[in-house]
Amino acid sequence: MDAKLNMLKALTDAKGVPGNEKAVSDVFKKYATPYAEEIVYDGLGSIIARHTGDAAGPKVLIAGHLDEVGFMVTKISKEGFLSFQTLGGWWSQVLLAQEVDITTGSGKVVHGVIGCKPPHVLSQAARNKPYEINQMFIDIGATSNQEVADWGIKPGDMVTPHISFRELNDSKFLLAKAWDNRIGLAVALRVLENVNQTGHPNILFSAGNVQEEVHLRGAKTATHLVDPQIAFALDTGTAGDTPGMTPQEADSKLGAGPQIIIYDASMIAHKKLRDFVVGVAEELEIPFQYTVITGGGTDAGSQHLTKNGIPALAITVATRYLHSHTSIIHRDDYENTVKLVTEVVKRLDAKTVEQITFG
Repeated sequence: MDAKLNMLKALTDAKGVPGNEKAVSDVFKKYATPYAEEIVYDGLGSIIARHTGDAAGPKVLIAGHLDEVGFMVTKISKEGFLSFQTLGGWWSQVLLAQEVDITTGSGKVVHGVIGCKPPHVLSQAARNKPYEINQMFIDIGATSNQEVADWGIKPGDMVTPHISFRELNDSKFLLAKAWDNRIGLAVALRVLENVNQTGHPNILFSAGNVQEEVHLRGAKTATHLVDPQIAFALDTGTAGDTPGMTPQEADSKLGAGPQIIIYDASMIAHKKLRDFVVGVAEELEIPFQYTVITGGGTDAGSQHLTKNGIPALAITVATRYLHSHTSIIHRDDYENTVKLVTEVVKRLDAKTVEQITFG
């Protein structure tokens, strides 16, 4: 594997659901430390790395989120099967027969599979309906609740999809769990590294927010702590380039550049900041895509409502099969998103920020 992809593998292989993001935070800290003057945490666990280009310049926040959609063990049956609670949005049709990892309090990982009653015993009417998540369970090969306890599993333990990062058949398509939103973290880390080398006219805060998948919670606290003049959410967006999509749905494609979110369910993009970013992309001929996400939001939805209001924008990487065990991005989109955000940060001096904020 290309050594340049090692960070992506480390981030996506790490396990971290809402409220249990430490393993991902540790990876973020490892890659941020060489380029950060200071690393701090908010009260919920969001991690924030600071680098000063100009101490008199504005504060600029770029943030991905640490958490991935996953599950929590809620109950253990006397026969040794695990009930679970979803953390983040899951579609029932992507869950059955999928392999998962349960991480115990001691850090031990126990392998399992999501199961349900076999279709052979269901009525025809039941077979024709999506199976309800609350009727599913996790089978870990245990024979009793005592055996489960002996393995260290307790209610509240984290459950994550079981899959490893890979290049899809030596192409530029990259497959992994948790691109939502480890790719945003990777962009934030690469930009932090880049501006260390090139300089920048502001104080940059590169962050990993907790609990985005459960109503954008960590972005509220992290943004409040930083108190920036400008904020960006770096995340994933839906891809429309697979079979069956309507012409309206097919306006975002893998390999066509970063997505600039002009509207989503959590916010309307700040017009001046949006136009500024588009101008940078057009000036440098960086491909990009305008995107609307009507069925979801990003951390920009919390960022822009912090304190007295902060100009904010979501810049995302198109992703296939979001909120499932396996998702796919395109390497060119990752690289072009890094390039765009780096160049935007390098141009956000005090005068430019004042024009965006007050001009």
